[in-house]
Amino acid sequence: MRLELLVNGSPVVREIEPQELLLDVLRDRLGLTGAKRSCDVQACGACTVLVDERPVSSCCFLAADAEGRQVLTVEGLAERPGFDRLEDAFTRHAALQCGFCTPGMLLTVAALLETGELTSLEEVKHGLAGNLCRCTGYRGIVEAVSELAGVTA
Repeated sequence: MRLELLVNGSPVVREIEPQELLLDVLRDRLGLTGAKRSCDVQACGACTVLVDERPVSSCCFLAADAEGRQVLTVEGLAERPGFDRLEDAFTRHAALQCGFCTPGMLLTVAALLETGELTSLEEVKHGLAGNLCRCTGYRGIVEAVSELAGVTA
């Protein structure tokens, strides 16, 4: 089947199989490797990308369902104005270590900041609940996101 969508602001047209996952199209066909395969059951957030500005688990999202939509990966996020603010906060608060979860975490945070959903420490924690980190213990992540959202950690 023919798939047409915008990826990181650029039009993409590819022939795909109906059962192909968005994660596989992004990584294997487009070379965008920021989204990671980990759990394959929407539990860890390592594969998070934004579809029409909302976080989705690309490991369980059919590429065909992205037809005509806008997909943003961490590679595209890094090109947007304001990314340096995210990068700076995560770096200063040691909110990353191995980096495996970081792309999905950054995309989730960017989407939540854009919608204004992070207005309290509890909302920060709730907003991050779908993104697992095996290295940091979350303290630095919560502090960085709280700072970005303007709430007290």
